[in-house]
Amino acid sequence: MYLTTEKKQEIFAKHGKSATDTGSAEGQVALFTYRINHLSQHLKANRHDFATERSLVKLVGKRKSLLDYLKNKDIARYRAIIAELGLRK
Repeated sequence: MYLTTEKKQEIFAKHGKSATDTGSAEGQVALFTYRINHLSQHLKANRHDFATERSLVKLVGKRKSLLDYLKNKDIARYRAIIAELGLRK
């Protein structure tokens, strides 16, 4: 399994407020980004896996919704998470 409990706690500890704060928008965006990167690598090797492709598109949409929420709520937090994860160029 690529996403263990320890890995989730590490992601939330680094990007969220604490390892147990799984509801923060920054933590969720970081987790979605990790999953998106994993699925992208999978699709490079298995290009006809359409179920994974659909899951990837849904995850990107969820991440975009959370980023839009952060941009409207607190632009400083939005800019910080974008810079930290390197999402925009």
